[in-house]
Amino acid sequence: MALTPDDVVTKQFQHVRFKDGFDPDEVDDFLDEIVVEWRKALEENTELKAKLAAYESGEKAPEAAVVSEVPAPAAAAPAPVEAPAPAPAAAPVATTTTAGIIELAQRLHDEHVAEGETKRAQLIAEAETEVEKIRSEAAAKQREESARLERERNTLEARITELRTFERDYRTQLRGYIEGQLRDLDEKSASTDSTPVSAIGL
Repeated sequence: MALTPDDVVTKQFQHVRFKDGFDPDEVDDFLDEIVVEWRKALEENTELKAKLAAYESGEKAPEAAVVSEVPAPAAAAPAPVEAPAPAPAAAPVATTTTAGIIELAQRLHDEHVAEGETKRAQLIAEAETEVEKIRSEAAAKQREESARLERERNTLEARITELRTFERDYRTQLRGYIEGQLRDLDEKSASTDSTPVSAIGL
């Protein structure tokens, strides 16, 4: 079955599961078909060019002979030989078909390249978004951790201040208690020293 430009335009590839893009084997098979048809078109084009060249060379040779041997009025006789003239028109058709296949193949290639570039840009954008998200989360966690540590530091500093105040008050109370006890001892010692020996019973 000959491959037509419409076949290239309307060809649909099956999407591959679990990954982006088309089935590589299917695309390769289709491109192989394009290559075969393209080569056929090139061969036909070459043959038509050869036939046209042979036709043109065969047409010009009799004209030269007729001009040299036959008078001018009789030279119009070979004119009916021009009937096969439609043959050269086939060459432009084959060339147009080949150019169309090349153009369609190039367009298909460009579409795949554009799709790949779009996918690449999308993946890069998604990766940059993910990186920015991770950075934002890390910064938020860092701020939260810093705030928590600051609260703990403030709590510890307040506790240290309380302990120092307690220690100072305790030392003051302990010193007052000891000094009171020493005064009591001094007073008792003084009263004992001032008591006469007869009062003691000696």
